[in-house]
Amino acid sequence: MTIASSSPSRAPTRRGNGDGRLAAVFLAPALLGFLVFLLWPTLRGVYLSFTRFNLLTPAEWVGLANYDRMVHDPIFWNSLRVTVEYVVINIGVQTVCALAIAVLLQRLTQSALLRGIVLTPYLMSNVVAGVVWLWILDTQLGIGNEVVSALGFDRIPFLADETWAIPTIALINVWRHVGYTALLLFAGLQAIPSDMYEAAKVDGASEWRMFWRITMPLLRPVLAVVLIMTVIGSFQVFDTVAVATQGGPANATNVLQYYIYGAAFGRFQFGYASAMSVALLVVLSAITVLQYRLTRAGRTDLG
Repeated sequence: MTIASSSPSRAPTRRGNGDGRLAAVFLAPALLGFLVFLLWPTLRGVYLSFTRFNLLTPAEWVGLANYDRMVHDPIFWNSLRVTVEYVVINIGVQTVCALAIAVLLQRLTQSALLRGIVLTPYLMSNVVAGVVWLWILDTQLGIGNEVVSALGFDRIPFLADETWAIPTIALINVWRHVGYTALLLFAGLQAIPSDMYEAAKVDGASEWRMFWRITMPLLRPVLAVVLIMTVIGSFQVFDTVAVATQGGPANATNVLQYYIYGAAFGRFQFGYASAMSVALLVVLSAITVLQYRLTRAGRTDLG
């Protein structure tokens, strides 16, 4: 009896150990990539933020000097202000447009062709999108300003005016990313049971009322995650600025990522650039935690 009862208990243990080793083998490449390309650069950047380092000489420990410089750097604060302005415009317009597109796709048609068309701008790189819109919005020769002129208005220096530059950059990136964001929200809408809409129709609810009473509450967890992703991505805007405006005019589009890049690879102030990168990491972490809690991203109303 003792032998019979002990042998079945050893077999699952051996299988469990085998599964664990197999899982470790499959996870090893991803874990190695995480350590080499994410964790180590992050720790190295934190260390460099306390040093003076120009890539040509050994790093010199300076303590909090870089952070003190950052606090008293007016260009850093201007870059942070410009970045926040960009994020507000980009997230506000993109979320509203993406939600509208997703709801239309879900309520009116679920054509795969239309979904492909909506996603097309996202397949274009940020550099290509920046170059294309730089040509379109050129003050003298751009087709965009030709249309503005044909309508009887003065030509608008979209990317050369301090007032227009950041909103224009934001709308360019909205155009490129809105389709992808819409498809993420569309996937969330697919998880909402259709019988809820049918029951609401029987009760005489309008499309507008169903949107606010059914769609928005049940889409909230997906929308919260999408907002977190898009906010993090928006704070890291770089390509479009580098191609279209190079931070100008007069630092009007000198977003934080571009300023960090200039400090590191333009002036070889890697210590100071690392300090600003750490500050950006802290800001993004705080915003992410705040968003997660305020939007209750970990809970769903779908019972």
